[in-house]
Amino acid sequence: MDKVVLRTKRDVITFVNDHPTGSSRGKIIALIALGSIFIDAYDFTSLAIGLDSMKAELNPTPFQVGTTTSAMAVGALLGAIFGGYLVDKLGRYKLLILDLVLFVVAAIGAALSPSIEMLIFWRFLLGLGVGLDMPAALSLVAEFTRNRDKGKFVNLWQPMWYAATITSAALVLPLVFLGMEEHMWRWAVGFGAVPALVILVLRFLFADESPMWAAHNLGMGEAVKILRKNFPSTEFVIEDGEVESETDTRISRIFERGYRLRSLVVAVVSGFQAAQYFAVGFYLPVIVGLIFGQDVVAIVIGTILLNVFGLLGGGIQPFLTHRFGGRVLTLIGSAICVLALIAVGMVEVESAPYLAAILMGAFIFGHSFGPGSQGKTMATLSYPTDLRGTGTGWAEACSRVGSIAGFYVFPLVVAAVGLSQTMIFLAAVPLIIFVTVLVARWDPKDVDIEAGSVGPAAGSASPALAPRQP
Repeated sequence: MDKVVLRTKRDVITFVNDHPTGSSRGKIIALIALGSIFIDAYDFTSLAIGLDSMKAELNPTPFQVGTTTSAMAVGALLGAIFGGYLVDKLGRYKLLILDLVLFVVAAIGAALSPSIEMLIFWRFLLGLGVGLDMPAALSLVAEFTRNRDKGKFVNLWQPMWYAATITSAALVLPLVFLGMEEHMWRWAVGFGAVPALVILVLRFLFADESPMWAAHNLGMGEAVKILRKNFPSTEFVIEDGEVESETDTRISRIFERGYRLRSLVVAVVSGFQAAQYFAVGFYLPVIVGLIFGQDVVAIVIGTILLNVFGLLGGGIQPFLTHRFGGRVLTLIGSAICVLALIAVGMVEVESAPYLAAILMGAFIFGHSFGPGSQGKTMATLSYPTDLRGTGTGWAEACSRVGSIAGFYVFPLVVAAVGLSQTMIFLAAVPLIIFVTVLVARWDPKDVDIEAGSVGPAAGSASPALAPRQP
């Protein structure tokens, strides 16, 4: 059995980050944490496919429709503003349990809503859960995986997202064939409680608090208890080390020198990718209807097929992150998005609907390959343990501002100038991401994030962590 001496909280972080294989149990915990991303995405997109049935049943005004579709984004914005700070203050595990309870209760409440006002209320609570969940889930993933695997595991949130959007659309098909279109939205929204309940049970059975967060906030003893569960073949010995200062959890730290540039890049990538996704991605059934007509089955199948492009792009990029870094992936993906949107705008949709659909698929691929995935991953990997929740909360807040803009602006612009012209206008969004990332040159790849340094990471572990034979 290897023996490891731990003297400081930095030793705990270095042990996990530099472990040669990583913890198998830790990887399971990371995947369970990513399970909540499936729920986030499902809850965000489930109403889109049943929007027409909801309108027919509840008869909302246009303003109420806009408020209903954006209520989750508003709730997520508020949840992210406070959630990131709470994740760093109270811990990852507590927030992950709380938000899953919210997911279960709010999904059932939304499905049973007797009025549009109650639906808006429950959708807001769902959004609040999403805002709390993202910083907690992604922080936990990053803090249970070694450096070599961090980018890959954190970036798995993107294929998880598209798997959920495909699931939400696929669930609608049996309802259509069974003639249950009248209450389609209720079934689609309510089903979100099922995966939430499954993930909640799994978290109770397997999840732990982050050993890195525990070292910062609960003491070395608690951190070692968690490490022993996840690295059973290692003997951990705590020895007195240097006296460490208390953790500074001020939110303003992410805007101070040393963090300012990365916080700017994180804000632009996260905010603008959300604007383009929720302008196009959330309204994908509407766009498919404009291209292929209003047949419900054609809209559902078209939506599923276009989201497969997102599953492909999101599924490829996690395995390229460690080699190329998030900056390169963002530049490539943003360039694809710019070209695809301009091309869609120049195509005569009525005479070439299949070409327009393929180009929309290219946009979804580019988005998930680059800025879509990095909108959350870059923030998760750009901040040290004591700021990771705050940093991911900042990214999530920017993302929700972008999503609200996408929800509201896109339908207004389409109504004013049509789909083709809207796509050309929308190309400015990924172009802004491309230029910002190109000029700023921030990439957490090969950076010692925990040291607060922007220089190359140290190539070797702390001497205190070198395994020794007893």
